[in-house]
Amino acid sequence: MGKNVENAAVKERPWCMVTDMDQYLFGQGTHYEIYKKLGAHLTEYDGEKGVYFAVWAPHAKRVRVIGEFNRWGTDGYEMTRLEPLGIYEAFVPGLTEGCMYKYLIETQKGEYLYKADPFAFYAEKRPGNASRVADIDHFQWNDEKWMEERKNWNGPEEPMTIYEVHPGSWRRHPHEEDEDGFYNYRELAVELTKYVKDMGYTHVELMGIAEHPFDGSWGYQVTGYYAPTSRYGTPADFQYMIEYLHKHNIGVILDWVPAHFPRDSYGLANFDGTPLFEHPDSRRGEHPDWGTKIFNYEKSEVRNFLIANALYWLSQYHIDGLRVDAVASMLYLDYGKRDGQWLPNKYGGKENLDAIWFFHHLNSVISGRKDGSMIIAEESTAWPGVTKSVDEDGLGFTFKWNMGWMNDFLEYMKLDPYFRKDNHNKMTFAMSYAYSENYILVLSHDEVVHLKCSMLNKMPGYLVDKFANLRAGYAFMFGHPGKKLLFMGNEFAQLREWSEARELDWYLLKEDLHMQMQNYVKALLHMYTKYRCLYELDDSWKGFQWINADDCFRSIFSFVRYSKTKRKSLLFVINFTPMERADYRVGVPKKKKYKLVLDGDSPEFGGNGREKPQIYEAQKGACDGQKYYLDYPLSPYGVAVFEF
Repeated sequence: MGKNVENAAVKERPWCMVTDMDQYLFGQGTHYEIYKKLGAHLTEYDGEKGVYFAVWAPHAKRVRVIGEFNRWGTDGYEMTRLEPLGIYEAFVPGLTEGCMYKYLIETQKGEYLYKADPFAFYAEKRPGNASRVADIDHFQWNDEKWMEERKNWNGPEEPMTIYEVHPGSWRRHPHEEDEDGFYNYRELAVELTKYVKDMGYTHVELMGIAEHPFDGSWGYQVTGYYAPTSRYGTPADFQYMIEYLHKHNIGVILDWVPAHFPRDSYGLANFDGTPLFEHPDSRRGEHPDWGTKIFNYEKSEVRNFLIANALYWLSQYHIDGLRVDAVASMLYLDYGKRDGQWLPNKYGGKENLDAIWFFHHLNSVISGRKDGSMIIAEESTAWPGVTKSVDEDGLGFTFKWNMGWMNDFLEYMKLDPYFRKDNHNKMTFAMSYAYSENYILVLSHDEVVHLKCSMLNKMPGYLVDKFANLRAGYAFMFGHPGKKLLFMGNEFAQLREWSEARELDWYLLKEDLHMQMQNYVKALLHMYTKYRCLYELDDSWKGFQWINADDCFRSIFSFVRYSKTKRKSLLFVINFTPMERADYRVGVPKKKKYKLVLDGDSPEFGGNGREKPQIYEAQKGACDGQKYYLDYPLSPYGVAVFEF
């Protein structure tokens, strides 16, 4: 770009921020900080403070900025069109932080569209839907130690236990104090940190942070991709929460939704009177089952909007990772569609080549930062190489949710113990592909809604059996290779299904069984971070050994987890029936002393409290294909973890 051309543009528009180079990079899809140019930015021109606005609306006939400052009339500030991309800009003097505004877009047909700013940093609290001017640069970050240490973070070898949280329903104030009862970001910072730290989680994953109109969407129908929801406070309040969590050594993951967006009239849909952000062909641009629009990944400006948004959360808010929602719906052109509702790619296949290229671009940029940030795929199919690098022809994600393990695990756990012997493979099958990807084992919000029952009520039997079943299931999960994620409420065996409309049933902790389950999960979490063998070799067969994977008639599983040094290994023995095995014998790989470090029978966990020795000496003799064995009285639904 010639320097004289740039200078001429600046001279003609002395308050301009969008340069010719900005337009060029945006048109190429590589302007990774485009949010610093488009949107609303506090600035000063000729000694007068105000706000610079810029919006991409190439097919508009005319665009004005309207808002509180002109009582939302149609006679707002006329914006100047910039070629060649059709970006409109204006400087409005006198406006300050917090001012509400929208873009009034006149279409080529003469229709008027009232649109929120796609790049707004802040939004009016629902049910309002205007954008707000915000300065996100004045927050003074003090989490340098965390951010510096994160650069050395090696995902697959690090401990990671994630507490999935919907902030609006984790805890609430009594409704007399506030219309919604929501904790604000600063209150959440303190209370959530205290709880997560005590329980022993390493990360929180926050649902519903990007601005969205409908609470019942849980944040998965986004209208403000660059705005932390105003339900819980300001952008500065959100920055404070992230910093507070970091100062207490807790990582933060955000749900991120680049797969689709809602049809709300003020949002991205039909933005300038044409399908600007969505694909113009409904067979590529709409989800018939979800009633939403699909981003047009063919268009470089749309890819840039999303990639810059991902980097925005990582840079401006120090987010440690993004969990990408509905990846499968992006990868497959026929996802959720019947014949005639989708178009094949140019080779006749169902793979979305543009979405694949989008992921290659996005994940290459994120990995290239080398700052320890991660990106996680919620991908429910057998798509190969999701967590392989782009150089290896993979998609380049850091981790993938293991949906196959989750489905098999839950199907097994729902069964009456009598029928588990015929479904033993549901618990062993995941090990046949455990190292094909870098996996996270998930029991997420999706498993405890829409009549699927809470985790506890999925379990068979009387109430006491349900708790014993769940203890056994959680032990299996924490012993199995893969990072861990539990949705809030799962840790104390919430009875009711989750609802975004109310807080968790914390009152249950007054009852022994629920308090004991919380103690048990806490013990699992602290055991997990204490023993390197439970996370260090999550990507290698060197870290796992079946002792007996075939004891189907007794429904007992036994296996060992190893660290790189093989010091402080753990032997897991888990009984998934109510049958006591007083004469149980398990094979062990070494003639060592084995220390019982977790006993599901402990009274603090709700077990029967039967006294057991803490140290067991291995005896010579063939058992389970090993040269040595332990004798251990295995209780009904017994869980025993031994260190050696």
